[in-house]
Amino acid sequence: MPLIKIETRKSWRASQKTDIMEAIHTAMREALKIPENDRDIRFHEYHPEDFQVSADKTENYILVEISMFPGRSLQAKKEVYQGIVANLGKLGILASDVFIVLHEVPLENWGIRGGVPASEIDLGFNLKV
Repeated sequence: MPLIKIETRKSWRASQKTDIMEAIHTAMREALKIPENDRDIRFHEYHPEDFQVSADKTENYILVEISMFPGRSLQAKKEVYQGIVANLGKLGILASDVFIVLHEVPLENWGIRGGVPASEIDLGFNLKV
């Protein structure tokens, strides 16, 4: 049940946004073994004056923030990072323009399925990947 927030410094066409979201979701599915329908992805666009970045970044700079349940191995996290960068690269986004931050939020801090702590629910998938 990862929550993904994508922030960019430019406006993208609707089809490009879909491709970017799919590229990130595919990397998450492959590395973390989450279900196909497990999607909660937000795409935020900013005017360049509202989103300052280093001078060596291009207009395609993308910040990806992922909040997810804890329990994944360092190897799985590396696969997420590498998969996101590789998939976005296929869309013409440079590796140097991709910044990823992963937040692991304890299960008791997620209110899901009607407000029940995730720590009290059978999630239906393995967190130990």
